[in-house]
Amino acid sequence: MTTTDVMSTDHTRATADASHTHGGPAVPEASRAARLATFDVEAFGEITGSEEEWRFSPVDHLAPVLRDVAADGHLEWTVPTLPDGVTLDEVDAQTARERSVRAPGDRASALAVRHSGGAMRLAVARNAEVTEPVEITLTGRGDDVRGHLLVEVGEGAQVTLVIDRVGTATYSEFISVDIAANAHLDLVLLQRWDAGAVHAGEVVARLGRDARLRGTVVSLGGTAVRLNTSAAFAAEGGDVELFGLYFADSGQHLEHQLFVDHAAPRCRSRVTYKGALQGAGARSVWIGDVLIRKEAEGTDTYELNRNLVLTEGARADSVPNLEIETGEIEGAGHASATGRFDDEQLFYLRARGIPEETARRLVVRGFFAELIQQIRVPAVEQRLVEAIEHELEETGL
Repeated sequence: MTTTDVMSTDHTRATADASHTHGGPAVPEASRAARLATFDVEAFGEITGSEEEWRFSPVDHLAPVLRDVAADGHLEWTVPTLPDGVTLDEVDAQTARERSVRAPGDRASALAVRHSGGAMRLAVARNAEVTEPVEITLTGRGDDVRGHLLVEVGEGAQVTLVIDRVGTATYSEFISVDIAANAHLDLVLLQRWDAGAVHAGEVVARLGRDARLRGTVVSLGGTAVRLNTSAAFAAEGGDVELFGLYFADSGQHLEHQLFVDHAAPRCRSRVTYKGALQGAGARSVWIGDVLIRKEAEGTDTYELNRNLVLTEGARADSVPNLEIETGEIEGAGHASATGRFDDEQLFYLRARGIPEETARRLVVRGFFAELIQQIRVPAVEQRLVEAIEHELEETGL
C-alpha cells in the first residue's frame, strides 16, 4: 500500500491579523478566487500535467476531454414531469455565458462551453417550495460529449435536484448554480458511470444573502473522474455544506477539488468527504481550499477528508488548505487522515463473536453511513447502499 499526504490535522480557531495558510503547501494561485476564469480556451493552453491544479491528475487518461474537437456523442436526458414552479429549457450559447455565475476555471470546462452549442437551464420560480426531489438521469452515448447546465433558484425557493450519470462517455461539463437570497438548494450529483467512462466537470455556485446550499457528490464509476466544485458567498448569512463519497477500484482514478470563497461576512461552510480504495492502482485525490477574505468577518468554516484503504497497492492523496486574511472569525479548521481498518473497531466486533469478514463489512458500511444519510432522498440512499455492497463483494470482504 502506498499513501501520500497521510496526515491528521486540526486547527479550530484562528486569531491572526494578517494572511495565513494552513495545511500542505501554500494555497496555489490557481485555487484562489483570483485564479484564471475565462471562456477563452486558448488562455489555458495545452495541459501537460505539470500545472499546479493538474499535478495529481492522470492527464493521459483525461486526454479525450481536453481535446479541442466538436461534440460527437450525446447524453440522453430522462426527465420526470416537472412540478409547478420548475422549468427546463434550452438557451443559446451567448445567453448561457451571460447567465453563468462566472467563467470556467480550467480547460476541460471551457471546452465544454465552447462545444456544447448552448445550455440546458433548470429554473425554480421565486418562493416555490418543491417538496419532492427532481431526479434527472443522464445516460452517456458515445465519445466527445460536452455539457453546459444552468441551475437558477429564485429568491425564497426550495428544491432538491438529483442528477444521475450512467452509461459510458468521454464527457466534460460546466455547471453554473445561482442561488438567490433566502433560497435553499439540495444538489446531488451521482457519477455511476460504466467502466471506461471519462468525466471532467466543474460546478460553480454563487449564494445570495441568507441562501443555503447542500451539495453532495458521489463518484463510483468510470475509469477517470475529475470534479471541481467551488462555492462563493456574494452576500452575508450564506450557508454551504458540501458532502462527498467515493469508492475507487483497481486502475480507477477519482479526483475531487473544492474551493470555498468566503467573500462576505457571517457565512458558514462545512466540507466532509470520505472515500474508500481497493485494488492495485486504485487512486483518489482530494484537494480542499478555503479562502477567508479580509471582509469576511464572522466566518465559521471547517473541512474534513477521510480515506479508508482496503487493500495493498491503493493510493490516496489528501491536501487541505486554509487561507485566512482576517482575525475576526468564529472558527476555521481542517482535518485529513488516510489509513487502513480501525483495529480497535475490528477487535470490538470480533470479541462479540462477529466473523472477521462480516466485521470488516460493518466497518466500511459505518464509514459511509453518515454521508449517505445526508442525501435525504430515500430512493437515492438505497441505490448507494446497494452500490457499496457490490463494491465490497468485488473486494471479497
